[in-house]
Formats: sequence, C-alpha cells, structure tokens
Amino acid sequence: MSLLWVLIVSKPSDGQVARSPLLGQPAPSIATATIDDQPFDLQRRKGSWVVFNFFNSTCVPCINEHQLLVDFANREATIDNGAELYTVVNDDSDDAVRNFFTKNGGDWTKLKDENGAIAVAFGVARVPETWVIDPNGLVRLRVTGELSEGLLEAQLDKLREEFTS
Repeated sequence: MSLLWVLIVSKPSDGQVARSPLLGQPAPSIATATIDDQPFDLQRRKGSWVVFNFFNSTCVPCINEHQLLVDFANREATIDNGAELYTVVNDDSDDAVRNFFTKNGGDWTKLKDENGAIAVAFGVARVPETWVIDPNGLVRLRVTGELSEGLLEAQLDKLREEFTS
C-alpha cells in the first residue's frame, strides 16, 4: 500500500539529459509541414541552432513546461545566433494546438508529425522530449521529460561554448 501511495503523490521527474545513439550524429532528415501548411525542411536550417520540443496539448508535463519554453524563445530572440525553437506536434489536432498556443503564448513554428515519423526518427519515448541540433546539423542534446527552469538554457550555453572553442 505504501508503494501505491508514493506512486500517486510523487511528482513526475523533471527533465533529464539523456543518452541517444543520435548524439554527435547528423540529425535525421526531416521534411514536413507546419500546422499552417507551410513547408519545413530541417536541412535548410543548417547554420542555426535548432531546438525541437515534442509536444501534445493534453500532456500535463508539456503544459507545465510551456511557460519555460516561452521564456526560452524570448531569450533566444534577443541574442546573436539564438536558437530556433520548433514544436513537433505529437498525436494532436492542428486546432487543439492553435488553441493551446493562443491561450498560453508562444509564437514559434509548430510542425506536423504525420503518423509519428519524426518522433520515430529521433527515438522519442514519450512527450515531452526536447532535442538540440547544432549549426552543423549534428544532434547535440536530448532531454526527456518536463524541462526544469534553466536546464535548457544552461545546456545550450555550454554547447555554444564548446562549438566555438
């Protein structure tokens, strides 16, 4: 009974930097559309830091971390070579995603993941998951679970420093 109580009252774990066979490798080739039916091709983003956040509008950890992503996007917009944030919509309707972002903020691009192909290519276990791709197109970071305050910024700053050294 006590184990059941722990499982019921325990907070889901904060985001963890996680291993992946993709780390240090070229990012999967991604060509899709935005929820506004505009084309997106990851290859065209070479030269930029890219952050993919895999998301569903009914996912509680996704909802919980959303304000951190809004703050992150605002910060990145103010710095040279700031990262481009993209939401990868996982098993959700375009209208639900639009409504979520209208209500909660965030004006970055939302990508369709038809049939979960992007999630499969990255090996996403469950949402939320956040990935960073460097300007050379290499996968540099995977964070599983809900982001904690400052985690993404600290990791990206460290990666930028390594990249320019």
